Amino acid sequence: MFSAFRHAWRRRRVVAALLAAGAALAAAASGLPVPQGPVVLTVGGAITQRNHGARAAFDLAMLEALPQHRFTTRTPWDDGPVSFSGPRLRDVLQAAGAHGQRLRATALNDYRVTIPVDDALRYDVIVATRRNDAPMAVRDKGPLFIVYPFDSDPALRDKRFYERSIWQLKALDVE
Repeated sequence: MFSAFRHAWRRRRVVAALLAAGAALAAAASGLPVPQGPVVLTVGGAITQRNHGARAAFDLAMLEALPQHRFTTRTPWDDGPVSFSGPRLRDVLQAAGAHGQRLRATALNDYRVTIPVDDALRYDVIVATRRNDAPMAVRDKGPLFIVYPFDSDPALRDKRFYERSIWQLKALDVE
């Protein structure tokens, strides 16, 4: 009887070790670390990299660890040229393993807009984390703002691209 108990206990330990190893492998396979700070962006839908349930969650440090890009452009919301910096939208999508045709972007106030994934591939759209080298407060359209390089291509100075430039971004859903 004692032998059967010991065998069952050993089997439970092996199963527990295998489950723990499987969980560790799943986390490592995702390639996306767990956010250490407050989550500022989640990406869901058609993605392969997840670190927060069915979503990919990013804190500011994770976004700033991606390659950073900067451009200066005029916008309809500012009196003069403004410098924006942050990762390219396509790099954020790649980090999440996105595979879809469009993005449903949602702001903190639940404003929603649809952005073709092709925009992220065709133009150097960024998820701005900084405006004129300073982090953006919520009252200043932050903390994240999808911005197109409007001055780089006359075709971008159009209402449809202005409408896709969503500030106070909190979530992207890939479809």
